[in-house]
Formats: sequence, C-alpha cells, structure tokens
Amino acid sequence: MNKPLGGRIDRRTFLRGSLAAAILIQDTDKPAIPQGVAAGDVTGNRAVIWSRSDRAARMFVEYSTTEKFENVRRVPGPMALENTDFTSKLVLTDLPAGQRIFYRVLYQDLMDLRRWSEPSPGSFATPSSATGRGRDTTIVWSADTVGQGWGINPDFGGLKLYETMRAAQPDVFIHVGDTIYADQPVLAEVKLDDGAIWKNIVTEAKSKPAETLNDFRGAYQYNLLDEHMRRFNAEVPQVVMWDDHEVRDNWYWERDLTRDRRYTVKSAALLAARARRAFLEYQPILPPVEEQERIYRNLTYGPDVEIFALDLRSYRAPNSTNRQATLDETSALFGATQLETLKARLAASRATWKIIASDLPIGLVVRDFPEFYEAVANGDDGPPLGRELEVASLLRFIRDRRIRNTVWITADVHYCAAHYYSPAQAKFTEFDPFWEFVAGPLHAGSFAPNALDATFGPEVKFTGTSATTKPNRPPSEGLQFFGKMRVDARTKAMTVTLHDLSGKALYTVELPARR
Repeated sequence: MNKPLGGRIDRRTFLRGSLAAAILIQDTDKPAIPQGVAAGDVTGNRAVIWSRSDRAARMFVEYSTTEKFENVRRVPGPMALENTDFTSKLVLTDLPAGQRIFYRVLYQDLMDLRRWSEPSPGSFATPSSATGRGRDTTIVWSADTVGQGWGINPDFGGLKLYETMRAAQPDVFIHVGDTIYADQPVLAEVKLDDGAIWKNIVTEAKSKPAETLNDFRGAYQYNLLDEHMRRFNAEVPQVVMWDDHEVRDNWYWERDLTRDRRYTVKSAALLAARARRAFLEYQPILPPVEEQERIYRNLTYGPDVEIFALDLRSYRAPNSTNRQATLDETSALFGATQLETLKARLAASRATWKIIASDLPIGLVVRDFPEFYEAVANGDDGPPLGRELEVASLLRFIRDRRIRNTVWITADVHYCAAHYYSPAQAKFTEFDPFWEFVAGPLHAGSFAPNALDATFGPEVKFTGTSATTKPNRPPSEGLQFFGKMRVDARTKAMTVTLHDLSGKALYTVELPARR
C-alpha cells in the first residue's frame, strides 16, 4: 500500500507548488493557517504534527506516502482553542519506516462546520527500521534565533540561514535552544558600523521584553513571519530544545529581578512558567505522559542515530561561583533525575552514534557577571568542582560502561567551533576521548570565542570567529553558522562539517565508528 518515493526532487516540487497555493490570499470566511506547519520528534513510526489556526477550529491531518496523496488517510485531531492560542498538535502513529510522508493540515471552523481552511502542506522522512536496510542520515543543528536586536529585515532577506540549511536537505534539524529572544526586543532601525541602516519588522510583542503569556506567544509568532522559517519547518522535522532566552538571559527559578527595570514582573519563576507554556504550545513536541512538561528526551532515528536532547534549565541550582566540592542540589545543572535517566538510556542505546545535544557547552567558560558562572566550566582549570562534578560523573559512566561513539553538539556562545577532549590533556582523566561541536547563531549577534577551561582537556581544532571579532556582529556580516552530521549507512562513519551563512564548509572531520 505504501509506495517507495522517487527522490528528494519530488518532495521539493510538491512543497513549492503546495506552499505557493497555501499562501494565496484566503477567503476571510475560512479559517487561515498563518504560521504554517511543522513536524517534530519523528521516530520510525511516529511524528508530531504542529500548526495554528486563526480561530477556534478542529485540526485534521491528511497524509500519504506519495506527493499525489494516493491512498490518503485523514486523522481527526484536537480542537484549537483560546487556551492554547489556537495552536494544536496531533501525533501520527503506525507510520511506515524509511518513507517520506507527505501531509497537509486542515482546520474546520467550529462556528460553521461547513467552512474549512485551505490545506497547509508539509513532509518529513521516517528513519529506517532497526532491522531493515539503513540509509545515510543527515542531521543539522544550530541555535539563537532573532537575538541581540537583529530581527527580520526584508531588505537583507529575512532569516536566511533557514534557507541555507534547507538546501542541505537534512533528515532532522536539532534546535539547540534560544528559539526566541523573549527578553530582547527589536527596534525598527539599527545603525551599522558603516553607517548603513538595518531595518527590522517590529510587532507589538517584539517591542518589549516578554512578561505575559501572550507576549511569549507573540515572540514565536514573530519568528514565523519569516517565509524561510515556515518553508524549512514544512520540509524538515525537528528536535527542539530550550535554553535561557525563551525566558530571560541566564535565568534560573530563584533569580531575583527586583533591580531589572525592564520588568514589572519580578519573579523569574513566574516568567519561566509562562514561557514554558508558550514553548510547548508553539513547538512540535509533546511531553511524555509520565512527567508533564518534561523537555529532555531521547529519540531513536534509525539503527545508526539516537539523539539525547538535554534540558539544562529546568533543574539547575542558582548560578554561583561554581566551586562546590560535592555534588548536591547546590551544584546541580542536569539535576539528579535527568542525569540518571541519561545514563540509563545511553547504556541501553543500540544506535551506532549517540548524539548528546546540550544547550550549554562543557569546556567553554560562560559567565553570569560579575562573579558567577552560567554553564559547566568555572574557569579554574583544576579538578572538577561545582557543575563540573555532574559532567565528570557522566563521562566516567560512559567510559566504565564502554558506551561507544558519543558526540556532543551545542551552541549558546554565538560562533562555531570544534573541540576535542582528551584525558591526556585533562585534570580529570577518567573518561574516553570525545568531540564537542559548537554551532550558531542562526540569526543573532556573533561574538569572539570564549575562553576554555582545562578541567576536561579540550583542544580547539577550529573556531569560526577570531579574538579580534567585534561584539554583536549583525547577520549581514555572514558570521551565522550551522553544523551538519552525516552518518554513512555502510561504513557507519560520521562526517561533521561546520558551515557559514552561505553554506560554505569551514571545517570537516570524519569520525570512524568504534566497535
């Protein structure tokens, strides 16, 4: 019943034609789908489909294994109502492995059941089954969207890196955090160093830091004004994570905002609760039933890849000098439950490559000024202290359990880099060598490289910016980056490449799979 597809040109042709039809001026009597569609958390037989109506409506998803929608199936979905800002998500199940699935979302008006939206189309590929013949797998990642005041500039071409990544034809995109910058509004105009003017589209929600639930929702709606992002979402399934700017820079639950004059809400916990609600509404992610609103998760993508998406925000202790001598609640970053879950699932994984996607880097020193630290490293180059104790525990576990082929990907620091960690150069030596790759920003300010902490022995193999890079370089300077991983189904080797805004490969390394 499910026919093999003819190749990626077919899906491109399908999407170009269907998307063109979908953006025609719609009958105002019909429901509209202004933010398009997205698929996420795809596994061998399951996918989450996301969309948003402009009114109270019921979601329906039609899908097929051919672009002509032969043998189409229609699945009724949830109601899109005011309590979710008219967003809705539907989990498709019992999907065939190793197929491209073509789908379209429709909404039925709840005020008049005779009125239907125009269909909004998308597609995604399911991975090969664990027992079937595998195929090469391509994954891209980046982070940091609409940060440091660099918004959607039509004269520049909008959020251009989304189109560059789409051209790489990835199977999966991992957004490693800072999906919005809720704390950073955009101005209508920004003067550049050469005197030129960067012109942002400005909406009410993006004209001030987000405080209300609708403010946070509006930040996601702002990004989805960009046609490149909507087109990318329709074609590439995602694994979406969050970091700090979905709420506020360097937030933790206990943070006191009394001195931050930008905010009338002085509770970071209240802001975070509203931000989490908006994040879960606007991303193609469904929380597991055993723990509502849990963002960390692992996803198996065929026999060669398993993705372990971390959440280093929800369970952290307050930022501190990061010098605690023992691992307890005051030195937590993962939190005990997440750390033990990660260990267990890494040990149980049968995938060739275990991709640990972290919203914060391991060895880069990320400060919360003036004297506190935001990420893992504490800048003292000595034995593990503070949050480094959790990472030491994890790395020791991976070594002792002989878990092979782990690779870390991350972002947060607004440049790209490749780091090789070796116990031969480390103060803590109880681990096997591994790589950490950094990418981003996707559309935000770029910065010079951060200092490295020597505790885990990182060696810089490449950086995409230099020590002379001025702070907060605009996207127009081209210092926007994404990473790509390609796993060869035959040899099992992983090739990792770091790319710039134009798609140019800046650094490439091939990692053979260890047995």
